[in-house]
Amino acid sequence: MVITMQANQPEGYTPNALLDCGWGNLYFGQTWEDSADLALHLQKEAQGRRDIAVYVSAPQVLLAHAPQALFLDPSVFYRLPLKGKFTPTITPENFRVRPLLTRGDILAMNRLYAARGMVTVDPDAVWAKREQETFVHLLAEDQATGEILGCIMGIDHQLAFNDPERGSSFWCLAVDPQCQVPGVGKALVEAIAVEFADRDRQYLDLSVMHDNHQAIALYEKMGFHAVTGFAVKRKNAINESLYSDPERFDGLNPYSRIIINEALRRGIAVHVVDKEHNLFSLSWAGRDVLCRESLSELTSATAMMVCQNKALTCRLLQNAGLQIPAQQLYHDDKNAEEFLKIHDRIVVKPLDGEQGKGITVDVQNKSDMQAAIAKAKQFDDEVLLEAFYPGEDLRIIVINHEVVAAAIRKPAQIVGDGKHDVDALIAKQSRRREAATGGESKIPIDDETRRCVLEQGYQMDTVLETGVTLKVRKTANLHTGGTIHDVTEQLHPILKEAAILAARVLRIPVVGFDFLVTSPSSPEYVIIEANERPGLANHEPQPTAERFIDLLFPATSGEEWRYGEQERNSRAD
Repeated sequence: MVITMQANQPEGYTPNALLDCGWGNLYFGQTWEDSADLALHLQKEAQGRRDIAVYVSAPQVLLAHAPQALFLDPSVFYRLPLKGKFTPTITPENFRVRPLLTRGDILAMNRLYAARGMVTVDPDAVWAKREQETFVHLLAEDQATGEILGCIMGIDHQLAFNDPERGSSFWCLAVDPQCQVPGVGKALVEAIAVEFADRDRQYLDLSVMHDNHQAIALYEKMGFHAVTGFAVKRKNAINESLYSDPERFDGLNPYSRIIINEALRRGIAVHVVDKEHNLFSLSWAGRDVLCRESLSELTSATAMMVCQNKALTCRLLQNAGLQIPAQQLYHDDKNAEEFLKIHDRIVVKPLDGEQGKGITVDVQNKSDMQAAIAKAKQFDDEVLLEAFYPGEDLRIIVINHEVVAAAIRKPAQIVGDGKHDVDALIAKQSRRREAATGGESKIPIDDETRRCVLEQGYQMDTVLETGVTLKVRKTANLHTGGTIHDVTEQLHPILKEAAILAARVLRIPVVGFDFLVTSPSSPEYVIIEANERPGLANHEPQPTAERFIDLLFPATSGEEWRYGEQERNSRAD
C-alpha cells in the first residue's frame, strides 16, 4: 500500500512539481501524492546543493521513508496577503531596485550569498532561465557606485505548478553585510510584493528560521502573519547545524564557525574545547589540531610574539627591504612632541593590541596626543608612535605563503536622512552592523568618535542632511564598525609579493597584514601591522576557510578528496 501525503489533493496541480533554482531544487509537496517518491528524490540531492521540499502537509510520513537521510527543517512560514494589490511603504534612497540584467549580476548575487553563508547558484542555470516569468530576480543597486547591495528571488506558484490558490513566495533574500544604506532588505521584499500583486497573485510566502527574531519582527511589521507549513531537507554538511545538537556550536563567533563549517563539509571531526575563547580541535585520520579561530598549533610561539609586538614586526620587515612607516616608542612627552613636530600627523597605538583597541589615528596637536597616549596605555604599558600615512586601509590574507584574499577596510560612516541627529544615526548604523556580523561589529560612541565628528565640523546632536555621508571613526577595524570590500582580483603584483615575503620573514603560516596603499591596484604601500589571528569570515567569497583547512589537512584538499566525498554520499544514498 502506498501512503500518500495529499489524501484530498486539489485537481489542477502540475503533478510532482519541482523547480531548479540554481542553488538546489524546490519540491512543492502539495503536488506530490507519493511520499516515497518524494523522499527518493530528496536523497538524490547533488553535491554542494540544498534541495527543499516545501508545503509538506504530512512531514512525518515523508520522514518515515528515510529517517536517517531526511529531517524536518526548523523554519516557519509567513504569509503576506496581496489579493491583487500592494502599496509599498518605503521609497529607496541612494539605491534602486531593478531586475537581473547581466551575467555580472549573477556573480554579484553569489558574492552576497557567500558573504551570508548561503549556497551559491549555478550562473549558467540562472542565466538560462532569466526570461522565464516563473522566476523573478531583483537586485538593489547603489546609484552612485553601481555596487549590488542586495538581491531576492521570487517564484510565481501559478506558473510553477498551476497553483489554484494563485500564490507566490520569495527566497534567497540577501543584503551585503557591509551595506550602510538602510532599508535595502525591506525595499526588495516590497518590490517582490508589488510584482506579484500586479500579477493578481493572492499572497506572498516566505520561510524564516524560527529563532531569527529580528527578521520575524520586521516581517510582522510589514504585515506578514504565521501560517502552517512544513519543509523537509536532506541531512548533509551544509544543513548539519539545523539537525544536529543545537547547542553544540552556540556561542562561537563567525571566525570560528566558518572554519568549523568547512571542516564538517570534509568529514573532519570537530570538538569544542572552550566556547568562551573560541577554542576547538579538528581531527581527521589520526591527526588532531587545536585552533583558536584561525590561530593553530602550526603558528609558532615566536611568530605569535613577533606579531604582537608591532615595533618588532616592523623592524624585521624593514630589515627585509619592505616599506614601513617611521616609528618610535613613547618614552616621555618631550620625545613624543619631537616626533609629532617632525611628522605633523601621527598615529598612537598600544605596542601590543588588537581589534583597533586603544588606537588614535591622525593626531595633529599636543593635547590630542597626550589624550591618545593615555588611551593607549589602558591596553598596554608600552605605547608606539607612528607617522601617519594617508591612504586606503588594505588587509591581505596569506595562508601557506600564498595570497588568498585582499580587502579594503573602510571606517564606519553614516548617511544623513534629514530627520535624525548624528548620535541617533550612529546608533542605528551600529545596530545594522551588529546584526550583519553576528555581534562582532559595532560603532562605539566614545571620545574618539566624538573627536572624529567634531573635526569635520559637526556635533553629535547635529541633524545630518539627506544624503550627506559622514565618517565617524578614523580606524577601519571591523570591531569598531568598519566595513570590508573585496579587492583580491585588483591586487597589484608588488603588493602580493610584499605580503608573501613578509609572511616568510615572520615565519608564519596564517597571517593578515595591514597595508596602507594609494590604491589596491598601485604598487605604493607601507605595512603597519601583522595579525596572527586574522578573521577569515571577513573575506567571503574568497576561499579563506578552504585554504586554512587545506593547510591543516592537505589530504582533504583538491579533486581527489571531492571525488571520494561524492562516492561516500552515493553510498549513503
